[in-house]
Amino acid sequence: MRVIPAIDLLDGQVVRLHKGDYKEATIYNDNPLDEAQKFKEAGFRHIHIVDLNGAKEGNFVNLKHIQQIIDKLDMSVQTGGGIRSYEDAAKLINHGVSNIICSSMAVKSPEAWGQVLDNFSKQAILGMDLKDGKVAYGGWLETLDQSLDDFLQPMFERGLSTILCTDISRDGTLEGTNLELYQSLQETYPDIQFIASGGVASVDDFKQLSKADLFGVVVGRAYYEQKISLEEMMKYHSD
Repeated sequence: MRVIPAIDLLDGQVVRLHKGDYKEATIYNDNPLDEAQKFKEAGFRHIHIVDLNGAKEGNFVNLKHIQQIIDKLDMSVQTGGGIRSYEDAAKLINHGVSNIICSSMAVKSPEAWGQVLDNFSKQAILGMDLKDGKVAYGGWLETLDQSLDDFLQPMFERGLSTILCTDISRDGTLEGTNLELYQSLQETYPDIQFIASGGVASVDDFKQLSKADLFGVVVGRAYYEQKISLEEMMKYHSD
């Protein structure tokens, strides 16, 4: 299972939001490069970065910081936030981002998302946010009135192979992961690489998730709140 350290960027600072609330942002570091350096020194080569300004405003405000991490540290980066069009996706790929994560775009602009899959299927990750079992979008305020299978099947047909799944109710809460959800998804779609996100609180979550045969898990707040050390994260990490 790949353990993927997370960096959420807001106005050039490393922060974490509580359940997606921008008013509840905790600042952990004002130097993203310094934070990424810690992950590299611990042995990680791939990190997860969210441009929170991009997600809210639609502009890649923090792209310069992501570019620095890629260029100066030679790290692989998967990133999301503010990708609204095919051109946005192509721009990030051209800047050296290894994987792009799209969420609302898959719901609001399915044709553009399909074009992304047609051209960057191996680099495209669907960011699937679930709220009470339904796909949430628009800042998690709306849910899609469509079955999960109907939502996903057209994407599989166009080459989607990786899904980053966030259980909104657990995101940033340190309440533990929703193991049953991830197990169910992996069993239903065995050929898809699932990355769990949201709720990791302790080493026990790693133990449980590793049994679910998931591709990966994103770790953010638990690390920043010193619930899990980089050494413990590396213990369960494999590329």
